[in-house]
Amino acid sequence: MANVKHTKGVIAILTGGGDVPGLNPAIRAITIRALREAYKVIGIRRGWAGTIEIIRDPQADNSQNFVELTEEVVNKAGRTGGTFLHTSRVRPSTVPQAEVPLHLQEDYAQESNDLTDEVIKNLDYLGVDMLIPIGGDDTLSYAVQLYKRGVKVVAIPKTMDNDVPGTDYCIGFSTCVTRSIQLANSLRTTAGSHERFLVMEVFGRYAGFTAMLPTMAGAANRCVIPEYKFSIEHLAELLVYDRRRNPSHYSVVLVSEGAMFEGGDMVFEDMTRDAYGHAKLGGIGDQVSVRLKELSPRYNHGKTINTINQKLGYLVRGGDPDAIDSIVPMAYGNLALDLILQGLHGRLVVLKNGRYDNVPIEVVVGSKKQVNVEKYYNIERLRPKYKSFEMLPLFIMTSDA
Repeated sequence: MANVKHTKGVIAILTGGGDVPGLNPAIRAITIRALREAYKVIGIRRGWAGTIEIIRDPQADNSQNFVELTEEVVNKAGRTGGTFLHTSRVRPSTVPQAEVPLHLQEDYAQESNDLTDEVIKNLDYLGVDMLIPIGGDDTLSYAVQLYKRGVKVVAIPKTMDNDVPGTDYCIGFSTCVTRSIQLANSLRTTAGSHERFLVMEVFGRYAGFTAMLPTMAGAANRCVIPEYKFSIEHLAELLVYDRRRNPSHYSVVLVSEGAMFEGGDMVFEDMTRDAYGHAKLGGIGDQVSVRLKELSPRYNHGKTINTINQKLGYLVRGGDPDAIDSIVPMAYGNLALDLILQGLHGRLVVLKNGRYDNVPIEVVVGSKKQVNVEKYYNIERLRPKYKSFEMLPLFIMTSDA
């Protein structure tokens, strides 16, 4: 398969980082359009991992590293969630020695190894003319490195946290918000039956959009987000107040996984770090739940209020995409092809102010996208604030990159 050329060239697609609903529709859109424009399309398996594990030998079995994409293949997967190309959190510029592919271990024996040269050679071996990575800021930050090394890249933003800079919308966010609202509505029947606090931990390492939007939509009374360290005493007081005003005697709080207590720091399941330096978050919802129960008598005439504690986690990331995460990926895929047909690269396809567009890919590493606390978050009420929705984008607070 070395140096295969088609009528117009070869496009490679990969998906990196966490899976989200909407990835398969994006792969489908790119593939169908590219094939009709006379390109050959290759799917790289397991994100950046596939790019380092390719063996540049026509006799080698690389079926686990890449696959040729056809309309039949992508049509079967295009309506489903997850990514049929699979994914990983591998970063080729910092590969631990134990994770270096066997056929490269003689040449790369350091504690941390930069395999970028191998990635570029492998893409050349496949005859790739254009690479379309679909991912969050971690996956795309490595795509920026490749672009600076001369690889032609057109990127598509994906992450449930909706925190890729430069775009109002990342694939996966709408389904995450939809599922969070659905699950909150399901769990509130139990919270009401037992007259408890309902604590739900949601995604959001550095940005609180996944807690803010469901709360604004009425799924919760309060939310705590990574951008503002909160007082647990104040949260307890507010939730007791909310519970007292509710005829069913319960109240609900959404807790971003990256939220922090006043004077504290992020809570981790353990300190094992991925290739991008992130330890696995988890446990802030548990801690909030315990502390709310302990503090509740202080604001509830001496009586304890029990809690229902649920980490939504993979429940919001699994399954089929909703309507927006079926339509936007289709549009993003076609936008990527538009750029390729124009001979443009080094771009990120985006939604800005309700319109599809593209921006330089370097925006991914040039800034951070977080909730503007002063503008959108009421620190006294621990919930979203707004004065007017006029001329705001679809998801209200997502235009601040």
